[in-house]
Amino acid sequence: MQKLIEGIRQFQSNYVPSHQSLMKELSKGQHPRVLFIGCSDSRVSPEIITQSEIGDLFIIRNAGNIVPPFEATNGGEGATIEYAIDALDIKQVIICGHSQCGAMKGLLQLGELEEKMPLVYEWLHHAEATRKLVSDNYSHLEKKEMLNALVAENVLTQIDNLRTYPVIRSKLYAGDLSIHGWIYQIETGEVLSYDAETHAFMQPQTKLSEAQGITMGEMLAYAASTHAAPPSRSHSAQDHDHEQATDEASPSYLPGAARLSRQQAERIYRGSARM
Repeated sequence: MQKLIEGIRQFQSNYVPSHQSLMKELSKGQHPRVLFIGCSDSRVSPEIITQSEIGDLFIIRNAGNIVPPFEATNGGEGATIEYAIDALDIKQVIICGHSQCGAMKGLLQLGELEEKMPLVYEWLHHAEATRKLVSDNYSHLEKKEMLNALVAENVLTQIDNLRTYPVIRSKLYAGDLSIHGWIYQIETGEVLSYDAETHAFMQPQTKLSEAQGITMGEMLAYAASTHAAPPSRSHSAQDHDHEQATDEASPSYLPGAARLSRQQAERIYRGSARM
């Protein structure tokens, strides 16, 4: 607590005097640019990760960066989403998962949670689509890699849940809203953004034409090993055939090939078929 009190004093003596114009502007009202939906994990700080200023982000945080489907619960998530989009006219939404997510670990052991943490057990039902998808399609993965799959697929599940809200559907139909799926790698500080057209995670600022995409399978394989640099490959039409031939000819080129059988590595490389 003493550390927090000292932080408050530093904020008041250093930050506030040097940001007088910002503080004055914020006193008149808020105009956040982004609705950020993230996990409550203490290692995930939206403002620090994005280097945002006070007032830039409107934030929802809960266990597992979960968005309950519309009318599935009377919790605060739905009301906050509605207020952010309708009242604050926010036009950008980010749903951000992260590596080593405790909520996703809970999905791997739901039976144990029912008695020990019944509220957590009930909350994770909003991620049942994630659990089912990974259970049916990633059963060949080891536990650590399956956790990475849960993290990635859960971001996409929660985007689907977000789309069930009338205010979201209306704004999307009018072209007035963009939804982004992110994964934050705690080990490296890296952030990857999902691209629906290529089913790949990419650096958020990287344009598709710059070809820095990481496929779902590659992202999962990379996330499973904190010792390797993230893969980055060109996917232009000109060298696609050459890369495909390289993949087939060189087992060591496949993500995870040093640790897994070729069959397992190939499965991880292909990634999820979910679009």
